Amino acid sequence: MANQKEKLFSDFPAVSTEEWMAKITADLKGADFEKKLVWRTNEGFNVNPFYRSENLEGLKTTDSLPGEFPYIRGTKKDNEWYTRQDICVKDFKAANAKALDVLHKGVNSLGFNIDGDDVNVENIKTLLKDIHPEAVELNFSTCYRKSLELTKILVEYIKGLGVDVMNCYGSVNYDPFKPLLKKGRDAEGWVEKAAEIVKAAAPLPRFRVLAVNAHALNDGGSYIFQELGYALANGNQILSALVETGLDATLVAKKIKFNFGIGGNYFMEIAKFRAARWLWAEIVEAYKPICPNECPNKTQEGLCRCAAKIYAHAQTSTFNKTIYDAHVNLLRTQTEAMSATIAGVNSLTVRPFDETYKTSDDFSERIARNQQLLLKEECHFDKITDPSSGSYYIENLTKSIAEQAWKLFLETDEKGFYEALKAGTVQTAVKTSADNRFKALATRREVLLGTNQFPNFTEKAESKIVEREACGCGCGKDAPYMPLPTDRLGTAFEEMRLATEKHGAPTVFMLTIGNLGMRLARAQFSSNFFACAGYKVIDNLGFETVEEGVKAAFDKKADIIVLCSSDDEYATYAPEAHKLIQGKAHFVVAGAPASMDELKAQGIEHFVNVKSNVLETLRMFNAKLGIN
Repeated sequence: MANQKEKLFSDFPAVSTEEWMAKITADLKGADFEKKLVWRTNEGFNVNPFYRSENLEGLKTTDSLPGEFPYIRGTKKDNEWYTRQDICVKDFKAANAKALDVLHKGVNSLGFNIDGDDVNVENIKTLLKDIHPEAVELNFSTCYRKSLELTKILVEYIKGLGVDVMNCYGSVNYDPFKPLLKKGRDAEGWVEKAAEIVKAAAPLPRFRVLAVNAHALNDGGSYIFQELGYALANGNQILSALVETGLDATLVAKKIKFNFGIGGNYFMEIAKFRAARWLWAEIVEAYKPICPNECPNKTQEGLCRCAAKIYAHAQTSTFNKTIYDAHVNLLRTQTEAMSATIAGVNSLTVRPFDETYKTSDDFSERIARNQQLLLKEECHFDKITDPSSGSYYIENLTKSIAEQAWKLFLETDEKGFYEALKAGTVQTAVKTSADNRFKALATRREVLLGTNQFPNFTEKAESKIVEREACGCGCGKDAPYMPLPTDRLGTAFEEMRLATEKHGAPTVFMLTIGNLGMRLARAQFSSNFFACAGYKVIDNLGFETVEEGVKAAFDKKADIIVLCSSDDEYATYAPEAHKLIQGKAHFVVAGAPASMDELKAQGIEHFVNVKSNVLETLRMFNAKLGIN
């Protein structure tokens, strides 16, 4: 059978890159290859339409195996990951009951969000009752000012159980720069505080207590290379500062945990996590961390290669999640979870699909859990380590993202991440990226299904929006420093559509006439266009005359009448319709005909087409219709 397969493939002659290019050039019929087929990414590099084996020549990413330095292919030889669910702790006894319940439903990692004022010994004992720390990864997030106290309580509690601390995994989400990133408040004295918490957590070797919360950048709208580059600068700032205080580089590196977001750019996200392992390993290696143990993973010089292993938690992004057509969020989180698990993260949180508009319930939390279990139990993603290895495309993406992120890391690290935050450099860069993505969404260069493209015409969302309960620390007032942006990608569209709901939806009437193919295509385009603002759309099969169409529109009490026909026919139909409407409704021509200037000269103002700014156009109509 093997020989037969070998013979089968040998029947196909090899095709050179030059032959492929010749064929592609011929099929382009004179069009520019670079402009037509080469994609310029937001990350600042080009992506080719095809890659071949020669594109792997010289790439370091293909040299190592899983579990081998610099860990491009994974920090471990398997692809097991922790399935995590976060719990907002208001009532400690109830939170404990919920934790025990979800542990029987496939979860093996818990994340507890605790208000700082509730941190005390008795509450933590109640919360962790009957939860065995050797069997479950335990993660805690609380107020910045109470993280040290919480760490000390956990150390005493776990030591008091008499368990093997080497088998107890978890984290305390102490982010030295959280005040600056979230509230715009200075993080003075962060070095001393971070050093204290590292020393306090030393008895729990597997607990990581210094958090690099790169997900905040992702949720703020950053590009992938920015999330990675700034995360590396963040981690290195912590590592270098604590080493300067006299702490051992090996100890500090093993206390740092990276919490990444996962966006919707499927292959780029896979490459991001691979690049993150690679670059962080190189950074830690530069500190020459010494291994104090007899470990097979140390070098001949005694350097600790375990310290160079990044510990990466991932959580699905909030930036691209929506209120309208919210079940599409399930598709988004599923592909994001696939990216993270294929890439080999250590743990993963899939956020519930409905958290954009309310506190998630048992159903949405169950679905979120099951999305990970589906990848494990049915897709067997945990059985294969780094399946993307050797992919010409992903290997080149890994290299390109690594280069862009490293460049940003060096620029930021030269000044210092902390100083860059105080200067607003990081926040401004993320805001600029978010603004660019908002503009791309407004013009449909970036698509949010159900929001700026193919909306659910009849959906109402106002009644389902319930203010979410605050979870965790809410102390402190905003201060002069610039925090990270927090708006989601679809916020502006959603605000506009909610305003339409409150006001009452105006009626948009499709006056379809003439060329069958063009009128149908333009009616469909225009219907989707105006439905993005929640307008009531009335489509039609077609009218024999313009007069008949205008009369039908008036009978339906249309607020906006959209003429849908072919470019050639607009020269006749548009002036006739405009004259018959006489300002009794807003008149729109669907398309960008060659006669547009002539039609504008006759008083026709409004045209919608693929080059229109959807958001600004709909906002303009809302203003004209008194919707605000």
